[in-house]
Amino acid sequence: MDTYVFKDSSQKDLLNFTGTIPVNYQGNTYNIPIRLWILDSHPFAPPICFLKPTPNMGISVGKHVDAQGRIYLPYLQNWSHPKSVITGLISEMIIKFQEELPLYSLSASDEAQQVELLAYISKITQGISDINSKNQENKNVNKITVVGSGELGIACVLAILAKGIADKVVLIEFSEGTKGGTMDMDIFELQNVEISKDLSASWNSKVVIFTVNSLGNSQTYLDVVQNNVDMFRELVPALGHYSPQSVILVASQPVEIMTYAAWKLSAFPENRVIGIGCNLDSKRFQYILTNVLKAQNSGKEMWIIGEQGENKVPLWAGQEEAMAPNFQVQLSNRGIIT
Repeated sequence: MDTYVFKDSSQKDLLNFTGTIPVNYQGNTYNIPIRLWILDSHPFAPPICFLKPTPNMGISVGKHVDAQGRIYLPYLQNWSHPKSVITGLISEMIIKFQEELPLYSLSASDEAQQVELLAYISKITQGISDINSKNQENKNVNKITVVGSGELGIACVLAILAKGIADKVVLIEFSEGTKGGTMDMDIFELQNVEISKDLSASWNSKVVIFTVNSLGNSQTYLDVVQNNVDMFRELVPALGHYSPQSVILVASQPVEIMTYAAWKLSAFPENRVIGIGCNLDSKRFQYILTNVLKAQNSGKEMWIIGEQGENKVPLWAGQEEAMAPNFQVQLSNRGIIT
């Protein structure tokens, strides 16, 4: 057991394993040192994986490894208990590292600089690499990634397509088999949409939208907040690695907590991590007042403010003069129905 420091500065004593995996690269076999950190929610959550280079080794930043040595693999991103296991993870790690060796030998002049980097890695703080991949896409492509293929994720993709605000939309899904929304998009072969289970498909996105939740039918958002935070601990650093200049938009619930978690885990500036707050509820409120209850708003602003859930409060300017006959009764009845 050792202390792991998350990017949000929280600390936890975690079980961890250190060892080497044999990787055959261009006819030679290399023993790649790795370290696996096991979260309390394992086996339902994947381990956190790092390279553990010696002082005479340098990290080759690429699709599956960032500058601090954190490892990103499809197997981790699609982890699903009981199908996913440590041995399967190591097998994929070997396959991916055979394609692109993650470490290289340093010259004597580079070793001093590497010692400083290893001291940083030894603190197990996670970071985001601002070093570009060798295979990066054209930076001029206006690309948006939606994380989560539930109803909200599908609605986001369709809204983006309808407004024509992106050259390419990537939908990251985590479900097994086929689902109605993603299957329909596959059937119609939408030219600008890519559906993938691989987070690296999000590379160089301008905006990354989180809609994913681990909410069950009988659970509230507060019941699953720890599961959602654990999920974000895997997703946010990886997506930040692939799109270091992106803006993160959080719609996952509870949105206030998840937005804060995304900000801390991404290490992005606060103006590049945005929660939807009560904006959707505010739009619904405006629609009910104007179109259902026929209130004369005269351009006055109407908002739902506060925390998602029972603590939300309606607020609008000049509500007394805007009320139609029986307005309060209708609004109360509408609130009971919804």
